[in-house]
Amino acid sequence: MNMRTGAESLEEHGAGSSFIKLNDSAPNKTNTMKKLIQNLLKLQEIEFAAHIDSDGEAAIAKLRRQIPLPILKHYDRLTDQGKKGVALVSHQSCTGCHMRVPIGAIVTLMRGDDIQMCETCGRYLHLPAEEQTEFREASAETKAADAKSRAKRKPLARAI
Repeated sequence: MNMRTGAESLEEHGAGSSFIKLNDSAPNKTNTMKKLIQNLLKLQEIEFAAHIDSDGEAAIAKLRRQIPLPILKHYDRLTDQGKKGVALVSHQSCTGCHMRVPIGAIVTLMRGDDIQMCETCGRYLHLPAEEQTEFREASAETKAADAKSRAKRKPLARAI
């Protein structure tokens, strides 16, 4: 059986793919992904601050050491262009480019399995907890409406 570490999997997918998987056990992988995206958000917040003091520079260095190199390279590529490297998902849309995010990507973000990138602008996506709740409620409403409309349908008469 060919087992790879998280770092090997990151190298295989590279920064240009639409997702990056870490091959860890399920609970550890979810925690790792959440921690990784939180580190990217903190890094972005500090780097885009108006003034960075020596404490900020130390925090930047510490955060950069905790982020895998392929992810950091892609993040740096975006920030070198003056863009933010991480965008929030709000109302099923990327806040970086305002394009709709596929449902599969949102579900993956909710599970915490992978880091997802916007297919349009290339930013890493983060789904805040309140958006997860909103998405679940919208999904439940849609399922309830579908079930109700199915119950009202009458079967077609058979032509003989």
